[in-house]
Amino acid sequence: MKPVVTITYCTGCNWLLRAGWLAQELLQSFSVTLGGVVLVPGEGGIFTVAVDGKPLWDRKADGGFPEAAALKRRLRDVIEPQRDLGHIDRAAGGDTTDGSATP
Repeated sequence: MKPVVTITYCTGCNWLLRAGWLAQELLQSFSVTLGGVVLVPGEGGIFTVAVDGKPLWDRKADGGFPEAAALKRRLRDVIEPQRDLGHIDRAAGGDTTDGSATP
């Protein structure tokens, strides 16, 4: 079975558009590999991304929202560690850590 990404976002904070944009970015890059991306409404300032229940990003723990490239690297490291992400990997200079955006 293909992995499924879950993005839980705060509805009171109006983060649906951000969640939808990141979902589109992941589906564009991992269209053949992913089984889907699920958007889950939440509250209390939550913004988390997980793959098959394993955390990839937590806005509170990671200090903000993820940049799309950083999230793609983290997802790749879990579901396809051998995969080259092309310009994303070259722009990072091989660094697969952090990459948060300002909250």
